[in-house]
Amino acid sequence: MQITLENPNTAQKDKLVQTTFSRTNPFQARVLRNVNLNGSGSNKETRHIELSLEGSGLSYVPGDALGIIPSNDPDLVASILEEMNWDEEAVVTINKQGETLPLAEALTNYFEITLLSKKVLQQAAAFTENEELQTLLLVENATQLKAYCYGRDFLDMLREFGPWKATAQEMVAILRKMTPRLYSIASSMAANPEEVHLTIGAVRYTAHGRDRKGVCSISFAERLKEGDTIPVFVQANKHFHLPESSDQDIIMVGPGTGIAPFRSFLQERAMNKVTGRSWLFFGDQHAASDFLYQDELEKYQQDGVLTKLDAAFSRDTAQKVYVQNKMLEHSKELFEWLEKGAYFYVCGDKEYMAKDVNETLINVIENEGSMSHEEAEAYLKDMQKQGRYQRDVY
Repeated sequence: MQITLENPNTAQKDKLVQTTFSRTNPFQARVLRNVNLNGSGSNKETRHIELSLEGSGLSYVPGDALGIIPSNDPDLVASILEEMNWDEEAVVTINKQGETLPLAEALTNYFEITLLSKKVLQQAAAFTENEELQTLLLVENATQLKAYCYGRDFLDMLREFGPWKATAQEMVAILRKMTPRLYSIASSMAANPEEVHLTIGAVRYTAHGRDRKGVCSISFAERLKEGDTIPVFVQANKHFHLPESSDQDIIMVGPGTGIAPFRSFLQERAMNKVTGRSWLFFGDQHAASDFLYQDELEKYQQDGVLTKLDAAFSRDTAQKVYVQNKMLEHSKELFEWLEKGAYFYVCGDKEYMAKDVNETLINVIENEGSMSHEEAEAYLKDMQKQGRYQRDVY
């Protein structure tokens, strides 16, 4: 066996030129694991993803997010090329720096094609005499314009407002660059060195007569296999993190994929053998098929890492039960935890769940603390100021 000794000067040089990975220079992370967490019969598909950060120098703390720069659905790209009769190999300039790519690759990896904006429609109007589009863009039709953009994409625009008098270059020049998708990290580095885990719900829906797919979630659900790579970077989240003191109690409300950062919290606390108690409220549709990470959570309970676990499954009973119903069920104990200085965390749906949880929390404080509604709101505001009420909602 021949052994070649590395020149120490070369090694030193390599260290000096080591690249720093970031949003503008993402790291190509290899997919180590990609599995569906939902059981048979579920209406949902939630992917548990494990990515390798080996050699990246990237690090994160529980509460941080991972930025992913996804690729567009090849079928959608093919439909655009077909609709416009464009040559997929035609070279287009993609940015002000003058960088170029073949058209199909630019539409797949560089441009945002699944979202429509007022700006895109305004710029596109210069390339068509379509009266419907000109009318839609009138100042008095601002409400209709907003409604039109919602749930539609670049292909809808191309199909509905032609014929187009524009080259492929002129049309792609109105598109914006693909924006990274951010996901709450579902692992602790202490427990998983050089790895990062994610919990991603596959987004599929029908709108305006076409089936639609979430750009990033469906790339994981349908295309990214173990061994493939994807560009990533770490996005710090200073407003959502564990208490500095290990003896603080924490209450976590994370239905559905909102469980992600709390898996990270529990892994971290298990590694650090903290003395503070922890209480998780989890919710989803069916206990049999949608109890994400059930085995792990129950093991944390057995080991004493998770003090209390309350799960709500909305479709298992005639009357729908949600996380906020479970909070009310345990309102006395919940308020006792808050009074003892517990930190309260919420992660998940911003539009409905987070609002309902916020309202329920005020009710719990009001009733159990014998306060007026205003006093309960002030109590919660004070918790927020102390950093004891933290939300990661989307």
